[in-house]
Amino acid sequence: MLDNKILHQVAKPARYTGGEWNCIIKDWDKTGIRIALSYPDLYEIGMSNIAVPILYDILNRQPDTLAERVFAPWVDMEAAMRRQNIPLSSLESQRPLKDFDIIGFSLAMS
Repeated sequence: MLDNKILHQVAKPARYTGGEWNCIIKDWDKTGIRIALSYPDLYEIGMSNIAVPILYDILNRQPDTLAERVFAPWVDMEAAMRRQNIPLSSLESQRPLKDFDIIGFSLAMS
């Protein structure tokens, strides 16, 4: 779980806090399938890829499915996470990726 001590150490902490407009929070205990949609780049890059928000919306419309997002941290956050042994976690619930049933990757095609 990220705390303010780590967030104060990075240049753009909003990348890691979630809670933005149209963010979907579901009850972890009431969904049968938990999916982490991951994009191997920064939040700003991943959310500008239209596939991520579309898949996020489609999956979360299913009553038995929870989809959360995860993005690669920038070097400052990666260093802070390594120092404090914090695993890569989802944006919405801050749960580590090991807690998800499925980890899906969206990649840009050029």
